[in-house]
Amino acid sequence: MIWTPIDTWICVIASLCAAACVLPGCILVLRRMSLMGDAISHTVLPGIAIAFLVTGSREPTAMLIGAVIIGLLTAFLVQAIETLGKIETGAAIGIVFTVLFAAGLVLMRQAVDHVDIDPDCVLYGAVEFAYFDQITIGSWAVPRAAVVNGVALIANAIIILIFYKEFKITSFDSALAMTQGIRPSTMHYLLMTMTAATAVAAFETVGSILVIAMLIVPASAAYLLTDKYGAMFLIAIAIAIVGSIGGHISAVTIPPVFGFSGTSTAGAMAVVVGFLFFLTWIFSPKHGVWSAAMRRKRVQQDIIREDILGLLWRLEERSRENSDISFENALCIPKRSVKRAIRHLQKLGNICLEYPLWRLTEQGRKEAALIVRSHRLWETYLDKHFPQDVYQLHQSAERLEHVTSTQMQSRLGDAEKDPHGSKVPPSPDN
Repeated sequence: MIWTPIDTWICVIASLCAAACVLPGCILVLRRMSLMGDAISHTVLPGIAIAFLVTGSREPTAMLIGAVIIGLLTAFLVQAIETLGKIETGAAIGIVFTVLFAAGLVLMRQAVDHVDIDPDCVLYGAVEFAYFDQITIGSWAVPRAAVVNGVALIANAIIILIFYKEFKITSFDSALAMTQGIRPSTMHYLLMTMTAATAVAAFETVGSILVIAMLIVPASAAYLLTDKYGAMFLIAIAIAIVGSIGGHISAVTIPPVFGFSGTSTAGAMAVVVGFLFFLTWIFSPKHGVWSAAMRRKRVQQDIIREDILGLLWRLEERSRENSDISFENALCIPKRSVKRAIRHLQKLGNICLEYPLWRLTEQGRKEAALIVRSHRLWETYLDKHFPQDVYQLHQSAERLEHVTSTQMQSRLGDAEKDPHGSKVPPSPDN
């Protein structure tokens, strides 16, 4: 791959555009308003078309004013339809989104006959050619798209810094915001204005259809990676920039491998950002699919170990040997899981092998007594407050015993015997 200054500027423009979209996008994701961002990024199209038809040019100020007005109108109509029509938010957004976007397409086709504008450029973007539309700043010739998206990024950053606390409070607790003199509706419409203005700035570089990818996907990925409000913005910006640069590189290098001359850079950026989100969704340390599966597996292993300890304690209680006991059959657990649990219990020093018997150590006996005590206290509590047959009583206590802390045991009360007549092990505090 031959890298040229044009490629550098494409990456710079796309990164500025993506970062500008990410800032309002993070707040939209936190407020669970992602679909509203999608709607506004599309429904500003009629505002742009009207500005074209009225002014007869692509003058940026007219475009911005038209887009912001329609963006605010979108937010107002959605809220009005939701409130007055008694329908849910998604349906209201769907109605406003489709009607205004369709109207924008019709108006855009009318604008083609009067203004030098390509509807495909507005819809799909043309970041590959943004370098050639340059303006002069001092002695520097800079792509206009870089300036426009850079200004949008700076403006969004300034607004979020100024209203950092207000956006944070209204995103999580509108009632608390009201008590502190912050008007949630004002912050809502300010966010809608930011989203609409950013969408206009990004139209000719990323395109209307792809703005939503940079508006929501990096923010969603960052949401999975952190629980900190401020860190979410920084992580989302980093993901957006990596996706923009990676998208351009992949658009240049991957198509020739399959015999194609090239592909849409804007589309490739959206795909790469989507791929980054997929990786985050799978491997996020706290919220990822893989980490959740690992947590479930660890919990299952903990339960198996506790069940084995409880079984050995009950056998000792009944003065029975366990040489003829099959743990996997007695507990309905796969043999491989039983072997893994026994190895772990040995390593922890809870059990020892006195061939051919497994014995509880002193430490293991204490752990097992806590588990059995929890089980029998739950049976006693459930039998007293929620009477049920013996089998259901045992099954319910079997699940609850593994999530019972010492504090919960104290709240369950005390008892000498459970409903089956078995002795409840004494509290370790006694």
